[in-house]
Amino acid sequence: MQNPMQKTCYAGAVISLTLLIALCVAWELALAPLRPGGSWMVLKVVPLLLPLRGVLKRNIYTMQWSSMLILLYLAEGVVRATSDKGVSANLGWIEVGLVCVFFVCVIFYLRPYKQAAKRLAQQAIQKASK
Repeated sequence: MQNPMQKTCYAGAVISLTLLIALCVAWELALAPLRPGGSWMVLKVVPLLLPLRGVLKRNIYTMQWSSMLILLYLAEGVVRATSDKGVSANLGWIEVGLVCVFFVCVIFYLRPYKQAAKRLAQQAIQKASK
């Protein structure tokens, strides 16, 4: 059973991930591609597609590793926001914002599961020590 905060965090994670995928595609094909007419940098979206199904299914393991994968996009967003000019810099800051929303939402979504696992581990240790 999920509490209202988990439901909100799940929605935030799904929305931010799908928006990040759309942003990356639009960025490299139309909004501010590295080369006129689009660039092969659009392939950077492929790693984001890997966890999408698991996130949509609320798979805990997928959410855990996707929260680490997403940090690569944080790094890219910060670099491009601070080194590029114009539209590309603004898109970099939008990418940073979407990554932060996804990361925070996933962390708070997983928090009750982590707490429950910690309690079970402590109980197992107490049983084993008796």
